[in-house]
Amino acid sequence: MTNTKELAEDTCPLVYQCRLPLSTRTVNHLADLLRRHLKAIRSRWRILPPGKIAVIVLAVLRHDQRLTDMAGGNDVSESTIRRWRDELIGLLAAQAPRLDRALKKVAKQGRELVLIDGTLIRTGRRTGKADRRNYSGKHRSHGLHFLALTGENGRLIWISAARPGRTHDNTAARHDHILAHLRAAGLGALADLGFRGLDNDIRDPVIVTGYAATRTHKLTPGQKDANRVLAVGRAPVEHGFAHLKNWRILTKLRADPAHATHLLRALLVLTNLEVNRCQTIYSADNRPRPA
Repeated sequence: MTNTKELAEDTCPLVYQCRLPLSTRTVNHLADLLRRHLKAIRSRWRILPPGKIAVIVLAVLRHDQRLTDMAGGNDVSESTIRRWRDELIGLLAAQAPRLDRALKKVAKQGRELVLIDGTLIRTGRRTGKADRRNYSGKHRSHGLHFLALTGENGRLIWISAARPGRTHDNTAARHDHILAHLRAAGLGALADLGFRGLDNDIRDPVIVTGYAATRTHKLTPGQKDANRVLAVGRAPVEHGFAHLKNWRILTKLRADPAHATHLLRALLVLTNLEVNRCQTIYSADNRPRPA
């Protein structure tokens, strides 16, 4: 038996088109980023122009297109598509803000609060000890844990490094020194019950969480009302995660977990580009027009 890559008789490769629901501004940003990078490293050429490469990489990230399919549709090799993807993810991740700088920027804008929450990005099962570490009992699934900060409007500000799925929100927050950074920036944070015990300062708390009921202690009507108000204030953080998870590559992450941090931070930059565009269009549509 011999292996052959020749097509059978009466068969031919089929190429189809699909719509990429992203703005031209995002494509141009990614293409310009690649052009500057090629100029910096003095690379003379690519087999395709930067604009086309940007569209291919965005299709991989947005629709979770298989690299083999994208390679066949563009007459390049799978390894070339993978190299382009990793190259642009690295360039975008370098633009993601650091925690201290992101909080200082929020403080300079005159805001007083941020929203903090954790999320799980699902992955496949792994062999060895890493499989047990990546299992989240809360979600009953394997994945990687991330912390994120958003503004009061739900816009993503910062995202943490990837950690095993079993990591608790408090453990991740302590590792990133969230409390110290918030105090240094003079900001407060709204959080869910997963962050109870992180800030034990009763007189001047920085991280505000709700009240938890126990078997021996039922919540009073005032505490229930306080929990409802807090839930309303925290709702935009879920909108931020929803925008982030619109990138279907995060449906079930198949990339190396070591590269997951760069991927999430690159998607944060792209998400903010799209969200800012939508907010600009909405503001323009609602601008009062002269009579």
